[in-house]
Amino acid sequence: MDAQLIVIIAGVILVVAIIGSLLFLKGYSGKFTFDTANGTRPRATEGEGSTSGTKSNGRFKLLTAGVGAVFAAIIAKLWSMQMVSADHYDKLAEQNQTRTVTTPAPRGRILDRNGEAIVDNRASLALVAYRDLAENTVVVRHLANVLGMPYMAVLRNIQDNTEGAQSPHTIASDVRRSTIAYVVEHIDQFPGVSVAERTERSYPNGTLACHVVGYTGTVTQEQLDAQENLSDEVRAGSIDYQSGDIVGQAGVEYYYESLLQGIRGEQTVKVDADGNVTGQAGAVPAKAGSDIKLTIDLKIQRACEEGLKLGMEVAEQTGYEPTCGACVCMDCTNGEILGLASAPTFDPSVFVGGVSSDTWNELNDDEGDHPLLNRVIGGLYMSASTIKPFTSLAGMEYGVYTADMSSNCTGWWTGLGEAWGKKCWLETGHGTRNLETGIRDSCDVVFYDLGKNFFYSEKNPEGLQEMYRRWGLGAKTGIDLPSEAEGRVPDSAWKEEYRKDWSADQRAWNAGDMTNIAIGQGDILVTPLQMATAYCGLAMGGVEWTPHVLLSAVARDGEGDAYTYEPKKRLTAEISTAGALDVAYRGVHSMIYEESAVTAAHFTNLPVQVAGKSGTGEKDGEDPYGWFIAYAPFDDPKYVVCAMLERGGFGSTCAMPAVRTVLGALYDSPDDAAYTAGDSTR
Repeated sequence: MDAQLIVIIAGVILVVAIIGSLLFLKGYSGKFTFDTANGTRPRATEGEGSTSGTKSNGRFKLLTAGVGAVFAAIIAKLWSMQMVSADHYDKLAEQNQTRTVTTPAPRGRILDRNGEAIVDNRASLALVAYRDLAENTVVVRHLANVLGMPYMAVLRNIQDNTEGAQSPHTIASDVRRSTIAYVVEHIDQFPGVSVAERTERSYPNGTLACHVVGYTGTVTQEQLDAQENLSDEVRAGSIDYQSGDIVGQAGVEYYYESLLQGIRGEQTVKVDADGNVTGQAGAVPAKAGSDIKLTIDLKIQRACEEGLKLGMEVAEQTGYEPTCGACVCMDCTNGEILGLASAPTFDPSVFVGGVSSDTWNELNDDEGDHPLLNRVIGGLYMSASTIKPFTSLAGMEYGVYTADMSSNCTGWWTGLGEAWGKKCWLETGHGTRNLETGIRDSCDVVFYDLGKNFFYSEKNPEGLQEMYRRWGLGAKTGIDLPSEAEGRVPDSAWKEEYRKDWSADQRAWNAGDMTNIAIGQGDILVTPLQMATAYCGLAMGGVEWTPHVLLSAVARDGEGDAYTYEPKKRLTAEISTAGALDVAYRGVHSMIYEESAVTAAHFTNLPVQVAGKSGTGEKDGEDPYGWFIAYAPFDDPKYVVCAMLERGGFGSTCAMPAVRTVLGALYDSPDDAAYTAGDSTR
C-alpha cells in the first residue's frame, strides 16, 4: 500500500467525520434565535442566560476531540500496515492468489521372484473439478449422463470434503478416452471440469495369482473414519488418506499397503480472481510406492492353476462336477510360497476405476461359488485321511497304539458295539494292518482303534487333539495375507460350548467323536495351507517355517535400503518316541509307490522320490472332497504340494493330478501317464 493511497483513505475518513459532526450539531440549531432588534447576537430561547449554549459548545469540543483521536488511530494503523507489517500482508495476498493441490503417487508394482510383473501400472485419465461445481446442477447432470453414472454419485464425488478444499475432487477415475475426448471437445458445456493424469493397476498375466495379489479400490468411508479415530502418535506413522485414494482391499495389495502406497506430492499453482490456474509457483513431487518381489514363481503358479483344472477334468470323467478347489506349493526349508491357486478365480481388473454393483453382487452371491474367497487360507474343510500320519504319531507318542500293534480290517468296525459300527472305505476289508501299512492303505479301522484307545485312556484322553495342535492345526499359520481362517481341533470343551443349548448327553464328548477325528472326519476343520505347513514340518523332522509370500521390497527413492523378508520358524513339533517319525515316513512313501499301481505310474517318471497321502472328506448331502499332499525329494525334502477339490470325489483321483502337475513343473518332468478312474485310495 503506497503513501498516495494512504492520503486518499485518510481524506475520505476526514470528510466523513466533518459531515458527521455537522449533522450532529444540526440537532441544536432550533435552540437558538437571533435578536433582530438588538443586532445579530444570538440568544437562548430556553430560559434566561447562556447555560444551554455553554453545554453545546462543550459537546462540540468533545466531538471534535473524539473525531481527531479516531482519525489519528486510523493514520497510525495505515502507517503500520505500510511500514511495519508490509511483508506479512504481502504473504497473505500471495496466498490468496495461489492454491496448493495434491498430486497422486503411483503404487508400487508387484513382481514374482524372477522380476516378472504380476501387477503393473498404466497411465489413465480422470475427470476432476473443484467443489463449487456442485452448485451448477445442469453441468453435474450432464456429466452424469456422459459418464453413465447416477447423478447423486457424481454430486457426492464433487462435494466430498476429504480431498481438501483447495484440491480438485475426483469425479470419475479411469475414464474411457472416448469420453475424455467428448468432454474436451465440448469443454464449454463443462465449465470447471478438467482432465487429470493418473495411474491405474494393470495385470499383464490376467487372472493369474489373483488370490495372492488381491485387488485395489477407492478408500471407503469406513477406512477414512477408522483413520480419524487413530491417535496422533499412531497416525503420524501411517498414510494420511483422502477421499478418492486408491488402496489395497484384498491380498498382497491390502496386507502390504504401507509398502505399495506412494506418498502424494503437492503442487502450488497461481490463480486469478476467478480461480483459474495461471501458472505454477512450486511443487513437491510425488513418490511412487515400493515395488515388492514375491516368493511366487509364475511358472509354478501356472502349474498350480492348470493342475486344478486338470483335476476337475479327471473328476468329471468319474461323474463329479467340481468347480472349486485349492492348490499350494511351499518350500519346506524356509516357508516360501511358490504357487497358490484357488478356484474359481476372479478378474482383478474389474475393480480398476470402481466395480459395478452388478459385478460385486455376482462375485458375492451366496448361491455362487464365492470366487473372491482364497480357499487355500480361508477355506475350511475336514482334513480326511491326510491327517493319519499325525494320528499315528499321537498313538505312538502317548503309547495308546504302538508301532507293533495291529488291527484286523473286515470292512466293518464294531469296536464301540454293533449299534455304533463304522465302515472302512474299502468295504471288502484290508485284513491285518499296522500303523505303517494303515497309512499306506489309508485303512480306517486301524485309526478307529487308535481313537477309541485315546477316548478310554486315563492319562491322556485328549492326547490326540494335543498332537494335532502340536503340528499347528486349529491355528492360523501366520501367512502374510489377510483373511486367514483359524480352523478347529474339536475337544470336550469345544463341544460343551458349541452345543450349550442342547441336552447334557448331546453336549458330552464321546468315543464316536474321537474315532471320527482320528480319520480326519467329523468336526475337525483345517485349511489347505495348514495341512501343507504340517506336512512341511513332517518332512523336516518337526520344524515348521511360517509360510510367507513376500521376498523383498525395493525402497522408495531416498528412503533407505530395500527390505528383505527374514524367514521365521513357526514351531518345532518334538516327538520323543524313538522310531515314530520313521513309521510315518515309511507310510507316506509306500502310499505313493506300493498302494496303487495307477498312482505309482504317475510318480515313477519323476527324477526324484516322493512321499504323500491322499484323503477324501465326507460331508452329508454333498459329493466327497478330495485331498492329495506330497513332498519331494523324499530323502532330502524341499517342496510340499497340497491340493484339494470340493465335491471332486476320491483324492487320489481328482487332487493327485494337480499335485503331479506342480511337481512336474518343479522338476521339468511333465506327466506322460494316462489318468484313469477307479483304482484309487481315500
